[in-house]
Amino acid sequence: MGNVVSVRVPPDIKREMDELRGEINWSEEIREFIKKKIKEYRKRKALQEIVSYIQTLPEAPKGTAQKLVREDRDSH
Repeated sequence: MGNVVSVRVPPDIKREMDELRGEINWSEEIREFIKKKIKEYRKRKALQEIVSYIQTLPEAPKGTAQKLVREDRDSH
């Protein structure tokens, strides 16, 4: 199947997990949580890279946005 990862939890949490064993598949819940965290991390890292790239771009001259909006409106 795959590798084994061990996690230590306090005794009170383990006791509650045991009480819910028939209701909750803890292995599946933990696998899904890990997948979600990895996905969130990758999205955050990609966003940071995009922001870093955008910050390296030169600034547009003042009035560029206004000019582009006017050109777009006039073209219709």
